[in-house]
Amino acid sequence: MRDAEDFDTFYATSARRVLAHVSMMVGGQAEAEDAVAEAYLRAWNRWQRISRYDDPEAWVRRVAYRQAVSTWRKAVSRLQAHRRDAVDGHVEALNPDHVAVVEALRRIPPGQRRVIVLHHLAGLSVTEIHRETGLPAGTITTWLARGRRALAEHLTEDTAMGREGRDV
Repeated sequence: MRDAEDFDTFYATSARRVLAHVSMMVGGQAEAEDAVAEAYLRAWNRWQRISRYDDPEAWVRRVAYRQAVSTWRKAVSRLQAHRRDAVDGHVEALNPDHVAVVEALRRIPPGQRRVIVLHHLAGLSVTEIHRETGLPAGTITTWLARGRRALAEHLTEDTAMGREGRDV
């Protein structure tokens, strides 16, 4: 059983100090706040054991620092992966057809939009959509048919070409 009052006292007396330490160690307040919050959550989940440590505050500070470093490493890795994948520097721009489809999808009911995207864009079968969403197969096929009709009303040659009915 966790002792909430004991943990609350520990948190109240140490949180500002730990945040200040971690903030100085990682060089940023926002990163430190996230890491310290995560560390205190972990401490709460293990409070029976951690409360018996000689210095629970040191444990929280160490966990918060490691969390901040881990977050930083993940961000650096993502950036490196992005740079690796974008070697040629070419970024595919959105074409007018894509913009028109996204706009038309926004205009249909959310349920229809979901099954349309799962079926036509993600390539899932009705059975796979059923497994993923829990919707009955009949509902899925009905929403697919209704969604296609609704999309057709919003997608015309003019909207696909970005003209929205303007005289050219």
